[in-house]
Amino acid sequence: MASIVLLTVKHTAQTKVKRCLGSHFKGLAGGNAPSVFLLSGNESLSRGLGLRFMSHGTAGRSAAGSTRTGALALGGAAAVTAAVVGFLANANHFQRAEMATKIPLKSKEEGDIAERCKGFMSAPVTDISVLEERKNEMSTRMEMMIMETQAEFCKALEEVDGGTFKVDKWQRKEGGGGISCVMQDGKVFEKAGVNVSVVFGYLTEEAAKQMRSRGKVLKGKDGKLPFCAMGVSSVIHPKNPHIPTVHFNYRYFEIEEEDGSKQWWFGGGTDLTPVYIDKKDAFHFHNTLKKACDKHHPKYYPEFKKWCDKYFYVRHRGETRGIGGIFFDDLDSPNQEEAFNFVKSCARTVVPCYLPIVKKHLNDSFTQDEKDWQQVRRGRYVEFNLVYDRGVKFGLATPGSRIESILMSLPLTARWEYMHKPVKGSREAEMLEVLRNPKEWV
Repeated sequence: MASIVLLTVKHTAQTKVKRCLGSHFKGLAGGNAPSVFLLSGNESLSRGLGLRFMSHGTAGRSAAGSTRTGALALGGAAAVTAAVVGFLANANHFQRAEMATKIPLKSKEEGDIAERCKGFMSAPVTDISVLEERKNEMSTRMEMMIMETQAEFCKALEEVDGGTFKVDKWQRKEGGGGISCVMQDGKVFEKAGVNVSVVFGYLTEEAAKQMRSRGKVLKGKDGKLPFCAMGVSSVIHPKNPHIPTVHFNYRYFEIEEEDGSKQWWFGGGTDLTPVYIDKKDAFHFHNTLKKACDKHHPKYYPEFKKWCDKYFYVRHRGETRGIGGIFFDDLDSPNQEEAFNFVKSCARTVVPCYLPIVKKHLNDSFTQDEKDWQQVRRGRYVEFNLVYDRGVKFGLATPGSRIESILMSLPLTARWEYMHKPVKGSREAEMLEVLRNPKEWV
């Protein structure tokens, strides 16, 4: 699952994208700007949530001429291009979950831009001078947050593994770019990827048909809709079968209609895929996420946990990909500030919810049979990503996609055995039972 960042800014398409990413807009200026399709492994909103869902009306939308700007971290296991297109695939039912956050409006941690950038894995996608100029805008604050999330997670993994991430900064000719950090064949991690992307351009009217707000079709100028998006995503595949695979992505998306009005929303989630069940690990992982959710609304964790179990379901196998976590999308209320604070709280859990589990099992011994079972489970992971993950599917079908980033989520090795069936009463059978009947871990 990849990460993408969308930003929109002013009245006209050209002015808007220029403000979003400054000098990066040159390649898109004028009427010949290419259409853009981006992906993100998202799915339509679950219907049975206890929270009240409403169509886009006033929240998640700003009137023409408003100075409110937004950015959305988009992406899952599939990076860059994959992240945006997935959003389009999921956007046929744009709704919002009403929030009641307790977090203060402005974070005291959002200090000097240049100083904060020194701790990143790479210079940000947007020029530092542009970020400083727009320091208080949501686009800047979101880009800084996803860059910090990438750096914090990569450095924590390097400390445990002893290896180093390869940092690959790239540009997208249609507009924007990203930073892919990948570590392969390490001491602890077989493959670890942490991606950030910031992209912008135009959505075609055809693509926008899937982006409806309770029946309201987005209207673009001359058949085009300017957009800007951003996000961070990661998938970690350890070597030891007793260390689980983890995935997370947090994203933001903003689009401007013909009349200058804007719609924006956030999405994301974190989920765990163990090879063997460890109840203490499951509790720690879910409890860490629950605490982050509870700071904002008591119903967030239970509802987003259900949504996660539903999304990461391998239908042809009749089992979930892992033991879940949280998953949400189309979050655009009650306002950008509070929605952003919630996403920020979730992003800050990626290290504390996962690294203690990694360290706990760092020196666990394992047999060849346990390694083979890990490979079988990896095969299921691949099946979900290639068959069901919308970010990956649409990314592979979209011209100009960055294939290496889209397929970052796949493990180096996997295994498919004909008619494989765990021995009754074994730990493998216990794992399969949990995947077929999701549990409440907290």
